[in-house]
Amino acid sequence: MQEPKKIVIIGAESTGKSSLAKDLAAHYNTVWCPEYAREYLLKNGKKYCYNDLLDIAKGQIDLEGELLSNVQNELYFIDTNMLVMKVWCEVAFDDCHKWILKQIAKRKYDYYLLCNIDLPWVADELREYPDLKMRQKLHAMYRDLVIHGDTPWHEISGTLDQRLRSAVKVIDGLI
Repeated sequence: MQEPKKIVIIGAESTGKSSLAKDLAAHYNTVWCPEYAREYLLKNGKKYCYNDLLDIAKGQIDLEGELLSNVQNELYFIDTNMLVMKVWCEVAFDDCHKWILKQIAKRKYDYYLLCNIDLPWVADELREYPDLKMRQKLHAMYRDLVIHGDTPWHEISGTLDQRLRSAVKVIDGLI
């Protein structure tokens, strides 16, 4: 079997990343890699420090690797990667771990789906940024990263159903 296409869903919190990754995996009958940070913070508490973000980043990489062997149909959907960790570190601590930056340079992905902030923000026990100006800032940071990266990308907007249809159209063009 050839290496699967790795499609990463990125964006600010509460933009439908997890829903989109899960729905795409179901649509294409494959697996998806959830965001490790949720598991980590639910287990260890909502308060985190700079070094916790390095632990979360390493956990995300490990989880991504573990689930890779379960991939079907040569597609792998990944909810969050080191670009998200970079933005999180910079926003929360005005710095980013060198290990995360090295992973960004080293790890290769086939496509990014950038989720727009046009969905209403939904509170949960882990989300931090309900303010529209902050969400706009985060979205701009992600957009800047994909624009200046060498991985193809597409911005996904609209309702959850519209996002799924748009993403399927993009992915069908890749395979």
